[in-house]
Amino acid sequence: MGYCEDIAEKVIGGKAKEVVALVEQALAEGENPEDLLTKGLMAGMNVIGEKFKLNEVFVPEVLVAARAMNKGMQVLKPALAKAGAEPLGKAVICTVKGDMHDIGKNLVKMMIEGRGIECIDLGTDVDAERVVEAVKENGAQIVCLSALLTTTMNAQKDVIDALVAAGIRDKVRVMVGGAPVTQEFANEIGADYYTLDAASAAEVAEKALKEMNGK
Repeated sequence: MGYCEDIAEKVIGGKAKEVVALVEQALAEGENPEDLLTKGLMAGMNVIGEKFKLNEVFVPEVLVAARAMNKGMQVLKPALAKAGAEPLGKAVICTVKGDMHDIGKNLVKMMIEGRGIECIDLGTDVDAERVVEAVKENGAQIVCLSALLTTTMNAQKDVIDALVAAGIRDKVRVMVGGAPVTQEFANEIGADYYTLDAASAAEVAEKALKEMNGK
């Protein structure tokens, strides 16, 4: 097996130290950093995403795999920057105002990063104005909003309304999710996408960015 396959396998197994060692070794031997990213780190994370969707692995395994991928990314980033590799796009992600839950948001972030998308994570209990600021500051094209309570769902609409008021609603795709959120609710508040799980969210984000970038 080549380096990419080895790296993917170690990501799937959540072997962070081995991922780091393999990435360092591959770079030292002149392997293409973009290949190590897409065919190694991202490929492994995508396998985990598929398994997660099929209930073949669960949250702990996803978190461990994501940690391994992120450790590898830290080693790879300088080489990618040197090679002029650009992320597919940028996404702002948060749990909305009044809601302190973050496991779902963190899973989505990890899965999205596994697709080569840069994530600006605003954390939990984030108000609409902060989201608008982050979109403007970073030139983000995707906004991911998580709400885990029926009492905080409507804060997703507040963010969409704030994007409209700021005149930038047409520049972003808004994705919503969380336990009480449904496709019907997403349609009602004017969101672009609703996804049931983190792996689906990552797939949709990648597809949306490719469409927006005309790829």
